[in-house]
Amino acid sequence: VLKRRRDGNICRSCTRRDEAAVGLKGNCRVGHSVLLPLYARVVKDAGLAAPGQKSGPRVLCAMAHFRLQNVEDFYEIGEVLGSGHFGQVRELTEQSSGTRWAGKFLKLQRSASSRLGVERRSVEREVEILQALPHAHIMALHDVFDSRAEIVLVVELISGGELFDFIAEKENLMENEAIGFLKQILSGVAFMHSKQIAHFDLKPENIMLSDKSAELPEIKIIDFGLAQRFTPGEEYRSLCGTPQYIAPEVVNYEPLTVASDMWSMGVITYILLSGMSPFQGDSDEETLRNIVDMKYEFEDQYFSATSDMAKDFIQKLLIKDQSKRMTAEECLMHPWIKPLTHRQAASRSRSSINMKNFKKFNARRKWRMSYNMVWVCNRLCRLQLLCKQAQEDEELRSCESDQEDIGIKPASLIRRRLSSNS
Repeated sequence: VLKRRRDGNICRSCTRRDEAAVGLKGNCRVGHSVLLPLYARVVKDAGLAAPGQKSGPRVLCAMAHFRLQNVEDFYEIGEVLGSGHFGQVRELTEQSSGTRWAGKFLKLQRSASSRLGVERRSVEREVEILQALPHAHIMALHDVFDSRAEIVLVVELISGGELFDFIAEKENLMENEAIGFLKQILSGVAFMHSKQIAHFDLKPENIMLSDKSAELPEIKIIDFGLAQRFTPGEEYRSLCGTPQYIAPEVVNYEPLTVASDMWSMGVITYILLSGMSPFQGDSDEETLRNIVDMKYEFEDQYFSATSDMAKDFIQKLLIKDQSKRMTAEECLMHPWIKPLTHRQAASRSRSSINMKNFKKFNARRKWRMSYNMVWVCNRLCRLQLLCKQAQEDEELRSCESDQEDIGIKPASLIRRRLSSNS
C-alpha cells in the first residue's frame, strides 16, 4: 500500500498540516493550478477525499512535510543558539502549545554554480532521512518550512551540550560509566543501519545530550547533512567526513557501506578512553596516510588503566576490511558492553578513562573548532565581496553596452535615411 512518490506535486492552496491533495497533470484534484514539489508517502486514502471527489490517493507524511507558509505564523523566533556555514540555529516556541524547539534556518543556493548556500536536494535528502529515523537517541524532526530563499527545519531542542564537554567537566569517569553513553550511541546507530542509512559524520561534535542535569543524561545523534540511504544494487562513493574519523574506504574512494560508521565509533571510543586520537597527524594529509596505513597503537602511558576487553572492542572496529568490522548490533553484544560473567563486569568497573589527557584533548578540539569557524567566516566574507564585485562589474558592462547601442542608433538611422533618399 505504501509507495514512495519522488516526483509528486503538492498544491499550495490545498496544503494543510497533515494532508494535501496530490497534483495531477498541472492541476490538483480540487482544481487549483499552483503546484510545488513535495517528498512524502502516498498512502491509500481511508475514506477521506477532496471536495467533490471520490476516495483516492492522498499525500500523508509520517512526521513532517515541506510547509509552504511562514515559520513566523506558527512559531515565535527566539535567540540564536548557533551558526554554521550556511545558516543559523535559533530557539523557537510553538504558538499553539508553548513547546520549545530549535529551528535550523538554511540558506539555499541561488544557482547550481553558486558557492554560497546549501543545495535544495541535500536538504530534501536530510529531511527524508530524519523522517525515517524516529528513535530516542536520534534528533527528532518536527516540522519543515519551505520558501524560495531558505528552508527552516524545526527539530528537537537539545540543550545539554556535547557529550565530550560534559565528560571533560568531571573529575573522573569509570569505564562502566563511559559504556553507558556508548550503549546509547550504538542503539541509535543500530536503528539507523537497520534502515540502510549511514551517518558518515559521526564525531564528538555530533553527539549531544538532551539535558545534562538529568541523573542519566540522554544521548542524541545530530547533523544528518552527510547521511545517505543505501539502495540495493547501487554503489555509493564519497569523499566526505572529518579527517580524524573517516574510514580507509572513504580515503581510497571505494564503495561505502554502513560499516564506515563503525570505524568512526572505534575512533570515538579510542579517544574517549585515552584522550588521544589514534590517527591524528601534524596535517590532514598525514592523518589520512595514517588511516590508510593503519598506524595506531595502545600506548601504555595513555591506556595503562584501560581494560583488555575495551582494547579488544576497539580492535574489532578499527579493521581495514569493512566486512570484518563489528556491526552496531554485534557491538551491543560484545562482552565489554554486555558482560557475560561477574568477572568481566568487575573488570570494567575497576578500569577508568584517562581524564587528564581527555581534558587536554577536548581543550585542543574546542580551540581547533573556534579557529576553523573564524577561518570559514573570513572566507565567506571574501566570497561575498567577490560576488558583489562580480555583480557590480556585470552591471557596469551592461550599462556600457546600453550606451554603445544608444551611440550607434543615430548613425545607423542617418545611413538608412540617406539610402532611402537615394
